[in-house]
Amino acid sequence: MNIDTVISIARDALYCIVITSAPCLLVSLVIGLVVSIFQTVTSIQEQTMTFVPKIVGIFLAIMLLGHWMLNNMVTFMTDLLNNIPNYIK
Repeated sequence: MNIDTVISIARDALYCIVITSAPCLLVSLVIGLVVSIFQTVTSIQEQTMTFVPKIVGIFLAIMLLGHWMLNNMVTFMTDLLNNIPNYIK
């Protein structure tokens, strides 16, 4: 196994992590932005107000996209494990 192979595996792993986590992070970002705009407009300075909507939003995102996220991770690991003989050469 040479350096190029290790870098390729690491790049693919990071890409899989970013793509898999992106939906939950985007949902959290949008909800946080909406709640902070609401807090600014209404002058409510409650720090805990953002947590419940974010938790609900991330839960819904996982419910809707969880199958795709799990399938993405399983596909990466299956490809990685199937290519072990190629990596050993």
